[in-house]
Amino acid sequence: MAPRDPWFELRRYTQARIGQGRAGCATPTQPQLEFQLAHAMARDAVHQAWSVEHFAQVLAAKTWQSLALATPILNRRHYLQRPDLGRILAPASRDTLQALEVPAPDVALVVSNGLSSTAVETHGLPLLAAVIEAYAECALSISPICLVANARVAVADEIGALLGAKASVIIVGERPGLSAADSLGIYLTHAPQPGRTDAERNCLSNIRPPAGMSYTAAAAKLAYLTRQALQRQLSGVALKDDMREGAVPSDGEPMLNAR
Repeated sequence: MAPRDPWFELRRYTQARIGQGRAGCATPTQPQLEFQLAHAMARDAVHQAWSVEHFAQVLAAKTWQSLALATPILNRRHYLQRPDLGRILAPASRDTLQALEVPAPDVALVVSNGLSSTAVETHGLPLLAAVIEAYAECALSISPICLVANARVAVADEIGALLGAKASVIIVGERPGLSAADSLGIYLTHAPQPGRTDAERNCLSNIRPPAGMSYTAAAAKLAYLTRQALQRQLSGVALKDDMREGAVPSDGEPMLNAR
């Protein structure tokens, strides 16, 4: 009996496509079909539109105040072709924020489908609930939840500046791959202003339980980083994640031990 290929054992520890086997000089039928399905799911995640109206209705039912804003992007194809336009607000949305009479919040909270509508539809609401709870425990105030379809990360800089926020946070769909089409990311920026660079942001990625980071763990980590950013007056590469080991709770555990 031939020894078992060790690559098949390693498949238990990763979602990467390893140990697929072969049929002659080709890929076996089952792995090939799984690849085609993953590719189709990734394409759907990118091209699918996000139902902002339904998302806003759910937030309203939870008595969470939200604002539907927009970028100059016309559709998903336009979004992929013009990443620069996804980084700015449409003039009407800019006027809406400038006319908004609310106290300057600690955190301007933004949600967008980004590069994966599947991610925000699947995980957006439960992650948002965990984030709101974590910030409430920290006594950090948040803005009305800004829902911005077809946005890039940098749009949170403009939103945060217009709201006078101390920090901006955007929950956004990440670029899908062949192992994950439903991954959410969170980007934190201290003192948001147009022109901030990616080096001035902290990122939490692969939020997609049960295969990725849990909502509770992501929210606890975000709350910790936000407090540190406000205390130290910085974010990005200058703000290191030194949260003590074991402080991040699993889903269902209280977040109080993360303080």
